[in-house]
Amino acid sequence: MAQKDLLGMDIMSLARAYRQKQVTPVEVTQALLTRIHEMNPKLNAFVTLMEDEAMEKAKLAGEEIRKGNWQGPLHGVPIGLKDLIYTAGVRTTMGSEIYKDFIPDYNATVVEKLEQNGAIIIGKLNTHEFAYGPTGDISCFGPVHNPYDLERMTGGSSSGSGAAVAAGLCFGALGTDTGGSVRIPSSACGIVGMKTTFGRVSKYGVFPLAYSLDTVGPMTRTVRDNAMMLTALAGYDSSDPYSAERGGEDFTRKLGKGVQGKVLGVPTTLFYDSLDDEVRQQVDKAIQKFKEMGAEIREVDIDLSQLAWGQLMTIRSEAYAVHAEHMRGKADQLHPDVRMRLEASKETMGWEYIKAQEVRRQIIQSINKVFEKVEALIAPTIAVLPPKIGQREVELNGLKEHVYSALLRLNGPANFSGLPSISIPCGFSKSGLPIGMQLIGKHFSEANLYRIAEAIEEASSLPTLKWDVE
Repeated sequence: MAQKDLLGMDIMSLARAYRQKQVTPVEVTQALLTRIHEMNPKLNAFVTLMEDEAMEKAKLAGEEIRKGNWQGPLHGVPIGLKDLIYTAGVRTTMGSEIYKDFIPDYNATVVEKLEQNGAIIIGKLNTHEFAYGPTGDISCFGPVHNPYDLERMTGGSSSGSGAAVAAGLCFGALGTDTGGSVRIPSSACGIVGMKTTFGRVSKYGVFPLAYSLDTVGPMTRTVRDNAMMLTALAGYDSSDPYSAERGGEDFTRKLGKGVQGKVLGVPTTLFYDSLDDEVRQQVDKAIQKFKEMGAEIREVDIDLSQLAWGQLMTIRSEAYAVHAEHMRGKADQLHPDVRMRLEASKETMGWEYIKAQEVRRQIIQSINKVFEKVEALIAPTIAVLPPKIGQREVELNGLKEHVYSALLRLNGPANFSGLPSISIPCGFSKSGLPIGMQLIGKHFSEANLYRIAEAIEEASSLPTLKWDVE
């Protein structure tokens, strides 16, 4: 089988090929390592490659599958990890000079769960330093390059995860999402990314950014692959004080049922304000496709006027709580941009944090009332096309905006309210850059979001892999 055909398979197809003995995990892992060595110098997605460990796991998985001891669709599948996720005996850097040689002595719960399902951890993926930024071009290892245009950013902070999945350097990856950090790179790289319900997936062993906002989620090339990965990851974990006391579930169970009769909401505020014209056009086309497939589209009004302030006060306060010691003794080792954000965070007052939590309660109430009328919200994932690496200002409708705001402002509502949100590809710009849309649902409604997302994925039939990276 040609390398492109082999590595271009989705997880479900790869699992089928394993069981039918058309290919082995060793062959796949070796082909993947070869491609990483070829492509990573261009992309800078991987910062640590677990080559020997991956080959040993591939041999073991091959023997187990050959003997009929199949552990599920992730068995023998190479997966990458954002480099905030602890791996026992393998360095975990957080993209920071401070931790460039840090080696944890235990695995994060999500790593344990992947390995229990037979997945092969192929390596650690670059991240915006400490995940404190949406561009993905600030790391002690340098910026990650977008496979669709090497001069452009992938978005962040799960920058390496987005590039690696899109360019066929792994079959899936884990990212974290505090203010959009799974969805932003998923949109910018043309892949599928799920920001899970807060507490749905354990954060034990994942370096924090903001305790009450952080989530871990899968990034894949297809909706079904994403649902299969979340099935392996979800569930209560007593080691995580923020873990929701809910059991696991099969997130693929609603796939293939379409959207006939579904009622979907299009917000009249925030989400459609100040967009790049091409982003608006592609999202509008997707909304029309939903109508053609039998969904009812309703405009809905949500009062999100205080959301940006509440989200900002929360993430600033909690991020400084995490990094106070770094700022006292190691501030000179931080990238100036990250240090500046933390210095601003220090100025947040206690009363502002408390007020922000009251704003959060009100916003959750407002959104939950909307979900009495609709099953999910449709919105763009980011307001702009992927900016160039290092770019810090964009222009929309004749007005200049900081690139952080343009990337973050449509993602904050799901983080601040703890709601699940999936970003899926919905088209490309005239210059060939990916454009994503997001679906936001009720708490713990991931299975329903996957159902809706799969319907538009099938209707759009967009490419899921950027093979030729130039």
